[in-house]
Amino acid sequence: MKKKNVRLMLRYLVLIAVGLVMLYPLLWMFFSSFKDNREILTGIGLLPKRFSLDGYRLGVKSDWQYGFRVFMINSFKLVIPTVLFSVVSTSLVAYGFARFRFPLRKAFFAVMLSTLMLPNTVLIIPRYMLFNRLGWLNTYLPFWVPALLATTPFHIFMVYQFLRGLPIELDEAAGMDGCGPVRVLTGILLPLLKPVIFSVAVFQFIWNWNDFFNVFIMISGVDRYTMSLGLRMMLDTDAASAWNQILAMSVVSLIPCTLFYLSMQKYFVEGISTTGLKG
Repeated sequence: MKKKNVRLMLRYLVLIAVGLVMLYPLLWMFFSSFKDNREILTGIGLLPKRFSLDGYRLGVKSDWQYGFRVFMINSFKLVIPTVLFSVVSTSLVAYGFARFRFPLRKAFFAVMLSTLMLPNTVLIIPRYMLFNRLGWLNTYLPFWVPALLATTPFHIFMVYQFLRGLPIELDEAAGMDGCGPVRVLTGILLPLLKPVIFSVAVFQFIWNWNDFFNVFIMISGVDRYTMSLGLRMMLDTDAASAWNQILAMSVVSLIPCTLFYLSMQKYFVEGISTTGLKG
């Protein structure tokens, strides 16, 4: 019994040590946002010698025409519609695959899953050319419209797997009561899909909020920049970068993702765990 307790204690100590190693960069970024540039560049100590809010104050008051308030608002303008569109379209497509029988259903589903193997860098050029012809560049339409058309196969697969675990008898009983397919989805299945829907929302929110590459390609006007591009602008290649401001604004940019995840954590964990077991 004692040996078992010792092994368990050692296991937890190792896990705690690994967790601290993984968390240290985030903790260092947070505490370094209260340091001045000289202290940041001369050591990797965690706690600042003197706490200062200059990084946050000067970062928010940046000398640019469009400050971080604008970048933060732009991020929400891009992310919130994208998340809502993705949740709605993903649920509809997954419902169609899971509950309806139509010709070539399995073939279409296989093709949809195969697109998971296509890296974003392969698709970025044809997407750019298409959006350029449509006149959508320097707008958020290249993010909103694909989300509305359910172009994220991973999310479709998640909802599809969850739906497979729900008994078909629910649909049949609702049909006997006169409910059509839309009523079955909205009135019967959607409340049961809450965990996986929130999981999709969390994934989509974090992916779009942290996205730099696609936004950099599609958005050219500074007035439409998001937080990721705004942070990139702070890296001055001609002079010394104000690292305390960069780190301070990086901390600020993490707050929405963190709060969103924490508010959805219960459903997120349930959705991820049950999706892997369903079917």
